[in-house]
Amino acid sequence: METAWMCNLRQRQVLAFFVLLHVSGAGAELGPYSIEEETERGSFVANLGKDLGVELAEISSRRARIISQENKEHLQLNLQSGDLLINEKLDREELCGPIEPCVLHFQVLMENPLEVFQAELRVMDINDYSPVFSEREMILRIPENSALGDTFPLNNALDSDVAINNIQTYRLSSNSHFLVVTRNRSDGRKYPELVLEKELDREEEPELRLTLTALDGGSPPRSGTAQVLIEVVDINDNAPKFQQPTYRVQIPENSPTGTLVLTVSANDLDSGDYGKVLYTLSQPSEDISKTLEVNPVTGEIRLLKEVDFETIPSYEVDIKATDGGGLSGKCTLLLKVVDVNDNAPEVMLSALTSPVPENSPDEVVAVFSVKDPDSANNGKMIASIEEDLPFLLKSSGKNFYTLVTKRALDREDREQFNITITVSDLGTPRLTTQHTITVQVSDTNDNAPAFNQTSYTLFVRENNSPAMHIGTISATDSDAGSNSHITYSLLPSHDPQLALDSLISINADNGQLFALRALDYEALQVFEFHVGAIDQGSPALSSQALVRVVVLDDNDNAPFVLYPMQNFSAPCTELLPRAAEPGYLVTKVVAVDRDSGQNAWLSFQLLKATEPGLFSVWAHNGEVRTTRLLSERDVPKHRLVLLVKDNGDPPRSASVTLHVLVVDGFSQPYLPLPEVARNPAHDEDALTLYLVIALASVSSLFLLSVLLFVGVRLCRRARAASLSGYSVPEGHIPGHLVDVRGVGTLSQSYQYDVCLMGDSSGTSEFNFLKPVLPSSLDQCSGKETEGNSSIHNSFGFYH
Repeated sequence: METAWMCNLRQRQVLAFFVLLHVSGAGAELGPYSIEEETERGSFVANLGKDLGVELAEISSRRARIISQENKEHLQLNLQSGDLLINEKLDREELCGPIEPCVLHFQVLMENPLEVFQAELRVMDINDYSPVFSEREMILRIPENSALGDTFPLNNALDSDVAINNIQTYRLSSNSHFLVVTRNRSDGRKYPELVLEKELDREEEPELRLTLTALDGGSPPRSGTAQVLIEVVDINDNAPKFQQPTYRVQIPENSPTGTLVLTVSANDLDSGDYGKVLYTLSQPSEDISKTLEVNPVTGEIRLLKEVDFETIPSYEVDIKATDGGGLSGKCTLLLKVVDVNDNAPEVMLSALTSPVPENSPDEVVAVFSVKDPDSANNGKMIASIEEDLPFLLKSSGKNFYTLVTKRALDREDREQFNITITVSDLGTPRLTTQHTITVQVSDTNDNAPAFNQTSYTLFVRENNSPAMHIGTISATDSDAGSNSHITYSLLPSHDPQLALDSLISINADNGQLFALRALDYEALQVFEFHVGAIDQGSPALSSQALVRVVVLDDNDNAPFVLYPMQNFSAPCTELLPRAAEPGYLVTKVVAVDRDSGQNAWLSFQLLKATEPGLFSVWAHNGEVRTTRLLSERDVPKHRLVLLVKDNGDPPRSASVTLHVLVVDGFSQPYLPLPEVARNPAHDEDALTLYLVIALASVSSLFLLSVLLFVGVRLCRRARAASLSGYSVPEGHIPGHLVDVRGVGTLSQSYQYDVCLMGDSSGTSEFNFLKPVLPSSLDQCSGKETEGNSSIHNSFGFYH
């Protein structure tokens, strides 16, 4: 749980840090604060609320955070009290080594508004280390004729503490010949030297054993001891002497092991063993002992390991030359490590925002810092990114950079960027570091759904099964996630006569359209509506498309016979003059089909006849004509059965029965003149006139049919008694009497008589209608009685 909390805190710190750097760059400074090393976790450092001059509630509301270098969480901030606390025990020697003062830099970040405060914490040394000698026993060979006041250097002790807690003085156990003097080196270290206060006499006292104590300045002080064994030797008049007291040498860092640093040489004027010189490092520190070695015979000083300018930039050590008589001389080696560009820049990512919302210019994407431990130009750095990216790199302080969007991003154009941050130093040769970050672009709802087509045309055959799938519309949305999830719906129709909800339904998820009920071509041939597509973004975007549904005709209607009507109780009889010529038009069967196209193409066929060879039916117009002259042997009454069939698949049909009565004695106006010879040219003119009259008649017949239909309905209600010999049909004439192809039975126009019977009460009924034949008798007239009259009107059907 604590680990998760720390990770969350770190992420929040990083986010605040990069925003702060972007907005305000480097801020004001706080402190400095100080704390002793090894202080327990949770110890109080300072109250940041007072130092910042803000209330405690503001510290919490502005989400104050502590950001340490290299993301090491040495400190923590108590948001309730505003106290700056120690997050873990601090070891000054581990953090800073011999460097004094030991300073830890950190930043305090606050939001709303965003501010950053630079601060530093000084870790104060405590006396937690005792002085330690590298040798528990030191042996000195001192000639007995050494002069009073001669000094003899001793190995110094080491103390990891600094300043006052480091070694301050050396003490020597009580004796009558020597005292110890504490000397200071240029780097601040102290070392002991023995000073001869009383002459030595080897014969009287050949050796002395003393105790050397090193004391630091802590409270209480700590100490370390070593034994000093002094051997008094015979007289050696000349001590070794170096050619120069100080040697200054420079060596590049990263020089390989074994590199010759310097060759020293000392001369001794004595002869024999007293003139032989051996070289050693005098009082070397631990680092020097691991870095340098001297050849005791030749005086060559070589590297034991590579030196690193960033770790130790210089070394100082004494070289001691000792002859066979125990006399020694010394010189000082000052070794300076020359920096080379051996460290590539480091990129430390402090904050990263991913994904970045599209359509957001000047959005802070990342905050990072760069570091190069080299010096001078070797440590100066420049950072850059690719130029073809929509991002900009801005400097936000010393070695800090923010990466921001140069312009608004478009996720639909590119949803991921791999940004390579290139950091180069100014050394020779230049060293370069590349760090690649991946930035995702998050989607915003900036694209409305788009239909594949602006309009759709669907063909549905009538009499379909309910809930039948009739088609699918599809829209796409280039956004992502819920912004691209599309819901389909039917938009309200602008036609108040169209009950769209009862006709069509749509699947909201996939755009599939379904017919809710069976469609009827004869009632509705085509209808249009709009379909909407809306995404689930915020705010939601939508679009619409036009859907046109075309109902295809099915052969579901049988032909309907208009004339002669078949629902009378007594059929109407056609009159045929016995003197009729072959081809005489007896009557015309009028039929319609509510279907369309070839389903409405009608053909006529004679099924049965009393005299099969006397009559014929034209297949395309239903005209019944005579095929020969009538003779005395022909029966006076004929019964014809005709079949009316459409051209559908499968075809539908209806039958009609005709009664033909052969009569004699037509009045002269209705009989043709047989003695007049026919003129072909006159026949053609008559035919043209006949067609014009027929067209007008058919048009009038259609209008009158509608009026008659209404009249029949009214007459049926007012009828008091049935007329003898005739009855009104129980059915009704269909209102849909149009052959859309123009090839049905109504394509020809003929004149018809309407027979209306009236009575004394003023009521009248529609009895029957028939074609007007030149020689036909008026069957409806009969014998006129008082109060009855026959009314003849001519009317026509039209296409």
